[in-house]
Amino acid sequence: MLCQNCAGLIEFLKNLILSNDFLQRHRKNPKDFTRQRKLPFSTLLFFLINLIKGSYQDELDHFFKAVNRFDIAKRMVSKAALAKARMKLKYEAFIELNSQLIDYFYQNFKPLKWHGFNLLAIDGTTVQLPRIAAIANYFGAWHPRQGDACPKARVSQMFDPLNKITVDAIISPKNEGERELAAYHFLKLLSDDLVLLDRGYPAYWLFNLIISQGSNFCARIQCKRWKIVRKFFNSGKKEKIISLPVFPSSIKQCKEMGLELQPLKLRLIRVELDTGEAEILITSLLDKDLYPHDLFGELYHMRWPVEEDYKTMKQRIEIENFSGKSVLSIYQDFHAKVFSKNLASALAFPTQSAIDINTYKNRHKYKMNFAQMLSKIKDVIPLFFIRSTDMVLSLISDLHKIITETIEPVRPGRKYPRNFKNRTGRFNYSYQPTR
Repeated sequence: MLCQNCAGLIEFLKNLILSNDFLQRHRKNPKDFTRQRKLPFSTLLFFLINLIKGSYQDELDHFFKAVNRFDIAKRMVSKAALAKARMKLKYEAFIELNSQLIDYFYQNFKPLKWHGFNLLAIDGTTVQLPRIAAIANYFGAWHPRQGDACPKARVSQMFDPLNKITVDAIISPKNEGERELAAYHFLKLLSDDLVLLDRGYPAYWLFNLIISQGSNFCARIQCKRWKIVRKFFNSGKKEKIISLPVFPSSIKQCKEMGLELQPLKLRLIRVELDTGEAEILITSLLDKDLYPHDLFGELYHMRWPVEEDYKTMKQRIEIENFSGKSVLSIYQDFHAKVFSKNLASALAFPTQSAIDINTYKNRHKYKMNFAQMLSKIKDVIPLFFIRSTDMVLSLISDLHKIITETIEPVRPGRKYPRNFKNRTGRFNYSYQPTR
């Protein structure tokens, strides 16, 4: 039954990719992908979602070796042909695929929830881009005191920390702020969504936007950020219902978004940490009976997986290891890898119930090793979309088997100091890894 759900997702995505409507929406020109080539529209998509990390030619040779079952790689398509083909493809194809995958997942996979809410954590980061003038001019660059300018983009994601799914992801020029990118995420919120925000996000206009969507939020806020928060912090109280006034700094954004300018009824929560310090949370969950004070420390801690997911994106799927030299290729690579990561998460999701059954007598709870899932799914992703239904079921079954055998214990309460060492390793376009 678990394999059937996953196979249904693959079949759903396959039918979408092979549909003529999808092709029409995501090619640059009506004449593109009309001739019979060795790299047609669907094959190009399958190649780009195969977690490519190496050089064009090496990845192409391995791709066609996998899909054609060659004993040794053969030269089927040149890197020049690939570069030409991907210029005809809109990057929005991967955004639509991701959106459709997410809708299917929430409708068919019985996702985990918190008190009836879908938890969504917002967080941003920056990514380093290839040192190419056109890319630097578009996305912007950091200018260090020494050395050349470093092209960078800003990335933001709305991440489901319970189900390990990126619900929405954005890559943009670095001059766009994290709050502005968060606002784009919030336009997609639903009434049963609960947003978790770190202390850099709180702003009246963002809170107003979330509430206007019928959604809720819980955010950490700096103790001295607003007078009303400072007063609560100094009072020593555990919680308090407040009326958050309209701050002058938020009026412009509210008017641009058509939001009403009125005080917001919110709730402040004090959470005592093991260190003896206190952090302040602000939330729209006002009902003290349904959502008692003791729930909120654990609730806010649930946003931590979004931080860990950036580690997965940067180190496991090498989101900064871009394969092309154009702005379009940056968008394609980013959204293709986000989709592939989500596909891996969705396919691995049913294994947790099997892991729980197999380890219920053990001292610790166990979870799958997601890095192993990403490793095993490489070169298997295209096979999902070109093999028969029976073969796809077999592939998924084999994946589930090895994932349930590759598990790690969950040890709650472990804490380590954060290490902020500068990372010296960089992905050089001229020296891509062989595999």
